[in-house]
Parts: sequence; C-alpha cells; structure tokens
Amino acid sequence: MAKVLMKGCEAIAEAAVRAGCRFFAGYPITPQNEIPEYFSKRMPEVGGAFVQGESEVASVNMVYGAAAGGTRAMTSSSSPGISLKSEGISYAAAARIPMVYVNVCRGGPGVGVIQPAQTDYLQATKASGNGGFRMRVFAPATVQEAVNMTYKAFDYADMDRNPVLILSDGVVGTMMEPVELPPMKSDDEIERIKESKKKISCIGHPLGERVWIKPGVWDTIMWENINKDAEKLYESWADQAEWESFMTDDAEVIVTGYGIAGRIARSAVEIARGQGLKVGLIRPKTVYPFPYKAYEMIDYSKVKAILDVEMSIPALFLEDVKAAVKERCPISTYLRSGGNLVSREEMVSRIKKLASR
Repeated sequence: MAKVLMKGCEAIAEAAVRAGCRFFAGYPITPQNEIPEYFSKRMPEVGGAFVQGESEVASVNMVYGAAAGGTRAMTSSSSPGISLKSEGISYAAAARIPMVYVNVCRGGPGVGVIQPAQTDYLQATKASGNGGFRMRVFAPATVQEAVNMTYKAFDYADMDRNPVLILSDGVVGTMMEPVELPPMKSDDEIERIKESKKKISCIGHPLGERVWIKPGVWDTIMWENINKDAEKLYESWADQAEWESFMTDDAEVIVTGYGIAGRIARSAVEIARGQGLKVGLIRPKTVYPFPYKAYEMIDYSKVKAILDVEMSIPALFLEDVKAAVKERCPISTYLRSGGNLVSREEMVSRIKKLASR
C-alpha cells in the first residue's frame, strides 16, 4: 500500500476510524488538538458521531455511554486533561467497558507547558484512576507505530473488555512522517463487531456471569472477587509485552528509553557504534505490561552500565528499569524536562564515559 504523509495526531485519528471507531468525544488541549479536529471532519464521512464536550469529564462519560452500547469509541487529551478523565476511565474498567484513549503528553506537573514531555509515566502505568485497575499501555516512537498501535488497541479493548491507552507525546503527535495506513474495516465488519458485543452491551458482562457493578450493593466479598477476576486478566498479559532490542548482543553499555526518547536513543546508539563503542538499545513498546524479559536477556557479564534516558525530572521510567535490572549492573540517567528534548550528542558523550569505566 502506498504511504501518505501525515501528522501524528491526524494519523492516530485516521487509524482509529479505520479500526471501526464510530464515536469520539473530546475537548481541546495542546498538543493533541489535531485529533478532535480531524475526527470532526472525518466522522460524518463514515456515518460516525463526533462530539466536542463541554469538558473533559463530560467527554469521557460520553465515550463510556457509547462504548457501553457496543460502539467502538475513543477519546483523547493531554496530561492535565487526562487527569480530569481518570474517574470515567476507572468507571469503564470497573464496568468492563472497552474503550481506547490517547494521551499526547505535555510538560508538568500541574498545567505545566505545552511542549512535549514524558512526565505522565507513573500515571499511565501505575495509577490511571482510582481503584487499582490496570490497562495495556502502548508507547509509540514513530507515527507509523502510533498508527499500528491505535489500530490494534480496539481489538485488545474488546478482547479484554477493558480500557487501552496510547501513551504518546507532543513530538510524535505533531511531527509529520510517511505512514502506511491499515485497511478500512467495512460496514459489515463493524456491524459484526457490534453484534458480537450484544450480550455485554450496557452491562459489561454476559447475562448470568458475575457482575462487576451492582448499583447500591456494597457486598465486600463480591468486590473482592471482582478484584480477583481483574488480577487474573492483568496477569494474563505478562507474556504479551513488546519491545525493540537493537545491537545488544555484544554491548558493554545499554541505553534504554521509551517513546520519542527511545527513538532518539537509537540514533545515538548508531552514532556511538560508528565511533567503535559497543552499545545497544532496549526500547519498550508496551510500558504496561512492562517487558522485564528484555532486561533478563542482557549479558550482565559484559555490560558495564545502563543509561536510562527519559524526558522527565524526576526520573519515572527508571523505577521499572531498576525493578527489571535487579541491581545486576549500575544504572545512570540522562534526563530532560519542561518540554526540552534529549540530545543525541549528550547521549553519545555519556555513553563514552560509561564505556570507559
């Protein structure tokens, strides 16, 4: 299929439409405004519905309602807007309602800056809302990955009956790249998908199955069993983590990062290799479930150090890296924040220092 040049946010929206998304509700916030703007033009063309809600809270609850009716539905926002949506996302997880949402991250905390950052990592992977629920979280490093991940996110959401998050950032969201778009699902396919959810629509579970929400019922044993069921679902994802390993076989230094930081890190690794340095890269594509296996495969008899690269101060991704490495080698950090990008040149400089140990 021929490639087309698209901005990241617009490509995400088009991928969702092609995956059968027929309802979108959102609210403007930089740097994700092109997602709702694109949907506002595209949805009428495919018989879908676009709503600009009066707030983030209203928008996420509209998506809850549409998804509860069996329609593939989606919302998006950036950082503080995601915080406002967190209650509705938690409700969807509790009710076993499939939905997809996108966070095009900006700098924080608070309202922060409108430039890209990765300071929402813990929110995305550890506490996307109250109640201790978990979600699959995908972290694209290119516009093509953002397209592919968004397209399959709807299948995962339906399979798990659970929300799925695309954790992007302002660089991937606003840059333009050539992408190959996935096939458009036909009206018949979309109808079959909706029909397949008929037994769980509005209630989140087949009739006769243990329910996740019983309004007005506060039975503690029931809720404990609900959480046990959820735990089984989350544990089933453990072997489905995805990552990129690049030139790690003989590496003495491993650089690790996700999203745009991981992409820039790969470029730095290529430069350092050209200078004769034995360096490799591990870049998680899913940050939940986290690819612990990728770090288990490191030859710690060769590796002198790991360099954690992220656009967050303090380091957040580092917590999962430490848990994966288990003190088997030293971990250094290279951090930027407030909308500042990591630099290949600075990474190469730090790789040289670590390699000289």
